[in-house]
Amino acid sequence: MKRRSFVKKATLSSFATLIGAEIVFGSNIMEGYIPLALQDPDPFKMFNKHKEMIVLNDKPWNIEAQAHLLDDKITPNSCMFIRNNGLVPENIDAKKWVLKIDGESVVKEKTYTLSELKSKFKHYTYQLTIECGGNGRSEFNPPAKGNQWTVGAVHCASWTGVRLKDVLEDAGIKKDAVYIGYHATDIHLSRDPKHEPISRGCPMSKALQDETLIAFQMNGEDIPFIHGYPLRLVAGGWPASVSGKWINRISIRNKVHDGTKMTGDAYRVPCKPVEPGEKVKDEDMCIIESMPVKSLITYPKSGAIINKGKVLNIRGHAWAGELEVAKMEYSIDYGSTWNTCVIEKPTNRLAWQHFTASIKFPDTGYYEVWAKATDTNGIAQPMLLPGWNPKGYLNNACHRIAIKVK
Repeated sequence: MKRRSFVKKATLSSFATLIGAEIVFGSNIMEGYIPLALQDPDPFKMFNKHKEMIVLNDKPWNIEAQAHLLDDKITPNSCMFIRNNGLVPENIDAKKWVLKIDGESVVKEKTYTLSELKSKFKHYTYQLTIECGGNGRSEFNPPAKGNQWTVGAVHCASWTGVRLKDVLEDAGIKKDAVYIGYHATDIHLSRDPKHEPISRGCPMSKALQDETLIAFQMNGEDIPFIHGYPLRLVAGGWPASVSGKWINRISIRNKVHDGTKMTGDAYRVPCKPVEPGEKVKDEDMCIIESMPVKSLITYPKSGAIINKGKVLNIRGHAWAGELEVAKMEYSIDYGSTWNTCVIEKPTNRLAWQHFTASIKFPDTGYYEVWAKATDTNGIAQPMLLPGWNPKGYLNNACHRIAIKVK
């Protein structure tokens, strides 16, 4: 299987001197709903994004971070990736917003206003890791169709809201309930109101976890418009597609939810390993649930230059879906040997964990620093691209950065 480097343009011309002071990217600027008539055509201004974010698509908007932009322990809005399947909602009025709970397995259909949700149910705050299922898609060969994410379609913000289980239990859950499905106000690319851009969900076991929230705040402020204002489902540790934005209805289902992008090959991988390029039948595809173990070096930026004899302090984050990361390691000899990093416990379940290490290089020259996380089940990141799949999901190969020692 062909392996394409995570380190892009790692040549002398791309190296930048690493200064002693740490570089801080991003800001904590938040935004609420911006009426379409007032939106700036510049996405960086319109969505308050860092100028080094990378736009992959504008219809719909899909924007990713670079690794060094994700250095904050709690990701600010300015550096959070954007993943949309349709056009953003129009004419949002939070005062008139309602959330309906329905479906075959609800005891009694109920509707809640935003103020009722906030006043009736206890509020909870969790740091939750959200990663696009296609993060790393650009590495697959044969190429997989879709947004060509590199490593930046992940973030861990602080979310505040009410527990989904509290709302579902208030409406009543029948014994035959097996799944929930969400519905939202984003607009299909065709603008046909009969079609939803995306309507996914999760099993009841995930829906009823303490950390699965109906969120109305992010990092202590109203959720930014592009990230789901005024109401968003947040289910950390699973593909970001489960965390529906702009939600206005949640259905309790007596079967696996069959909404848009729940069937076929969307957010599914072959149930058994397949040959690269092989066509896989829909019935042989399995729904992605917990995301695999993964890590990211966020400091320094790839291409740093240091002087011989100087110690390089690296840091980053690691996560493992529903599990924790038990061990974090780095290598400077392409995986021949590995050294242990210091890794912190998560702030709460489903939050990413922060790691650090101090590295002394043996001589001058070009090096790559590789990072490898191992979860509590003993499963480690692969050094190379994992098994191919038609849509390029779940690439959790080791991240690496280029370093020049002079």
